[in-house]
Amino acid sequence: MSSYLPPLIALLLSYLLGSLSFAVIVSRMLGMSDPRSYGSKNPGATNVLRSGRKGAALATLLLDAFKGWLPVFLVQQFGGRWGLGAGVAALAGFAAFLGHLYPVFFGFQGGKGVATAAGVLLGIEPLLGLATGTTWLIIAVFFRYSSLASMVAAFFAPAYYLIGGRIAWPLDPIVLLSMVAISLLLIWRHRENIRRLAAGTESRLGAKKT
Repeated sequence: MSSYLPPLIALLLSYLLGSLSFAVIVSRMLGMSDPRSYGSKNPGATNVLRSGRKGAALATLLLDAFKGWLPVFLVQQFGGRWGLGAGVAALAGFAAFLGHLYPVFFGFQGGKGVATAAGVLLGIEPLLGLATGTTWLIIAVFFRYSSLASMVAAFFAPAYYLIGGRIAWPLDPIVLLSMVAISLLLIWRHRENIRRLAAGTESRLGAKKT
């Protein structure tokens, strides 16, 4: 077996898992409107929350995070026998993140990847995920903008990884590059939110759909 085949298989399966748009799946299962038809039209937990169905939003959040965490965890736990290390685990998380952004099962029209990115970070290092999640929570509580909180957390995540590498975990350049790529793509996917924030028209957390 080629040494390139196991990593490619891991990345492909991770992308396919990431392509499951749980905002749409959960909404269909509960007989709700398609989240791509209201609010920000983003298939993610924050937009599902605008429907007023908190349980659906929570289920979407947890499932989207899970699909980012699971590939990283599986490669870390079982990839060693095929020579798959921390770098491939992080790339698998990145592939799942790309699947969420550009899902093959939903016409490549996906969400912004916040929950999935959080799951990837938790898989890479739980403390890293906790620190980044705490940053998101602080900004969200004080400013009530999910988009702003997401972008600030994305900005700080690679910095937290570098800081923690001096204390709590070994640094890996592929892991760092994967995190930087996730952060940049996440901020890019929020470019419309940046415009609305600048114009003062961005929806706050908890706002109902119109």
